Amino acid sequence: MESIVVHPESAEQLEAVKAVLKALKIPFEPQATVLPSHVSKSIQKSLKQFENGQTISLEEFKQKHFIQK
Repeated sequence: MESIVVHPESAEQLEAVKAVLKALKIPFEPQATVLPSHVSKSIQKSLKQFENGQTISLEEFKQKHFIQK
């Protein structure tokens, strides 16, 4: 038998999928998504920058990071 991986886009979708699987008596194993440590560290750094007011607009970001042709 084959397995499937489902990617719900909201908590409501996840609960609906779980309810259907339970109703059909299909066993499933919930698995938490774990981010790599370097990604978690980057997120924490960015949140601290935001809290400290270290932000730029989207236009400033585009000018800084994209080559103008």
